[in-house]
Amino acid sequence: MAIRKSLAVGMALLATFSALAASTFTIEQVLSAPFPDDLVRSPKGDAVAWVQNAAGVRNIWIARAPAFNAKQITRFTADDGQEISGLAWDPDESRLVFTRGNGPNARGEYPNPRSDPEGKKQEVWSAGESIEPAKLGEGHSPAVSPDGSTVLWIFSGQVWSRPLTGSVAKPAQLIHARGAASGLLWSPTGARFAFVSNRGDHGFIGVYDVREKSLRYVDPSVDFDQAPVWSPDGREIAYIRTPGNSGEFQFGPKRTGLPWSIRKADVHSGRGREVWRAREGRGSVFRETASESQLLWMKEGQLVFPWERDGWLHLYSLTPGNKSDTALLTLTPGDFEVENVTAAPDRSSLVFSSNQDDIDRRHLWAVTAGSGAPRRLTTGNGVEWSPVALTGGRIALLHSDAKMPGRAALFEGSTLRDLAPETIPRDFPEAGLVEPQEVTFAATDGLRIHAQLFLPPAGGAAKHPAIVFFHGGPQRQMVPAWHYMLYYNLAYGFNQYLANRGYVVLAINYRSGIGYGSDFREALNFGATGASEFNDVMGAATWLRGRPDVDAARIGVWGGSYGGYLTALALARASDTFAVGVDLHGVHDWNLEVTNTAPARDREKRQAAEKLAFESSPMASIGTWKSPVLLIQGDDDRTVVFAQTVQLAQALRKQGVPFEQLIFPDEVHDFLVHADWLAAYHAADVFLAKYLRP
Repeated sequence: MAIRKSLAVGMALLATFSALAASTFTIEQVLSAPFPDDLVRSPKGDAVAWVQNAAGVRNIWIARAPAFNAKQITRFTADDGQEISGLAWDPDESRLVFTRGNGPNARGEYPNPRSDPEGKKQEVWSAGESIEPAKLGEGHSPAVSPDGSTVLWIFSGQVWSRPLTGSVAKPAQLIHARGAASGLLWSPTGARFAFVSNRGDHGFIGVYDVREKSLRYVDPSVDFDQAPVWSPDGREIAYIRTPGNSGEFQFGPKRTGLPWSIRKADVHSGRGREVWRAREGRGSVFRETASESQLLWMKEGQLVFPWERDGWLHLYSLTPGNKSDTALLTLTPGDFEVENVTAAPDRSSLVFSSNQDDIDRRHLWAVTAGSGAPRRLTTGNGVEWSPVALTGGRIALLHSDAKMPGRAALFEGSTLRDLAPETIPRDFPEAGLVEPQEVTFAATDGLRIHAQLFLPPAGGAAKHPAIVFFHGGPQRQMVPAWHYMLYYNLAYGFNQYLANRGYVVLAINYRSGIGYGSDFREALNFGATGASEFNDVMGAATWLRGRPDVDAARIGVWGGSYGGYLTALALARASDTFAVGVDLHGVHDWNLEVTNTAPARDREKRQAAEKLAFESSPMASIGTWKSPVLLIQGDDDRTVVFAQTVQLAQALRKQGVPFEQLIFPDEVHDFLVHADWLAAYHAADVFLAKYLRP
């Protein structure tokens, strides 16, 4: 009996170990699923296209009614760091025009993350199901005319043009003008197009007449005009005007300011008029949605726009003739935020994503322009985003959940169907992933902070090392599912890998992030104005230390960009709490970033701002930094200057703090090459294990 009992115990242990072994996976496997992005509908509303990034190999896919069978129409094969963006259909839906590559830095250098000796360019391409991909010219942001004859794009801040079909004519600069052009938008008839002309401290709306070959700037002022939208008949243009803010400090909370407004202009005369103005106080600073259009001109003439009047980003409908904001219709009332917004093909209704009734997720809702009663479309534990309303009441969208990454899908009736399920690799470790728990904890100043907790698989040590993850931005929000942005999609996958390795991982949504209202996002004294997020960092440590499954002596931190800033701040101010960190392209001295935006004409105010900015930086506490750190950055970073890492490394050497470095020549902030992400995460895995011993 004793022998049989021993055998039974041994078999049970063997089964447990076998199950654990079967559930382990590599970084390559957990980051192998393709990431979908840039979902756009066709002009007729019966087809959809999107970009699929499969381990760095980017291609365009389409799906058409009625079957919506997905099909790949480009055949790029390399992880070469060349992004695809700005998809635009031609009117007969036979081809797409798109941007391939990324824009230049301040020195005019295009990203070349593979260090190709021949260099790289940003170019406009076209491709279709039966049309081979072809380069049209150097530039970005193409816009196809309503008759399909002409394609416009931007190159070096100027508008360029060429025939789309039936000609081998070379691209030609259509407009020679001051400023930097963006936001090309054809009128409904194709007789004109509009664009934004950024002049540095102000901006105009330009309107070009195709037949007359004339350019007019409508309703010019000393302010910034943006987000133009055409009236259905093409006679008027509406746009958002935000007051000029030259000399204002750019790194800190902006809860109030001079109110923004909505204006309309007659395109023939160029005369404009104000049709609505935000109130002073809350909502006076314009806040945009994560949508292509901030203004939507609806079928019955309403203008739909976002506004934070009540401290949450909502949609409002302005009926023609109403000049008082009290007559506005609130389309999305409640304590939640709208993120992606799109109009139906007939412009009678809208589909949007929000975190209504589910503060840490995104679901889809619909509302008509003349009614403030949103209708729920999707529910559950997943996340849905980037909706595109099609004909027949169908909706194309992107979605994910805790275990399955983002994928394109079709929502019809109440059914959600993936469009390209065959693109998920067979060895993707869905079964080995955990469902993050939604938790909250108190910051050291009492503010309630939301977070996601990743727990290791059952078994193993009673106490685990723990890691706190900080997202970047800071205006971002982590969700308890695969993320809807590529950067944080990869970070989510690495957090899953760390949990699988035996760490307790806490991904915190610290103050100055999105999703919890404008007061949370515009937190007092955040960042360069006081580093108030450090209260959230220490609150996370206290919460983890109170858990029975966490070894309080083995808590590490990691994050990228603004998350790298908080990682460095945690190590500099609290090395006795945080044993190790991994800092990807973080900010270490705010004055390297904010000097050019501090108040220039008030010397005392400028000096005070720079002093506070430094005191809010990790470099100010370098004397108490003891914990080892891994520093990772690309030296063509256009978001956080490379000098941040150079300066910190020099200071750590003088301080005698152990550190390692992983530098990617010619790589940018958000790494363009998938292999570089793998290298960064492998280095982080080894470095964390060296000190935390999972």
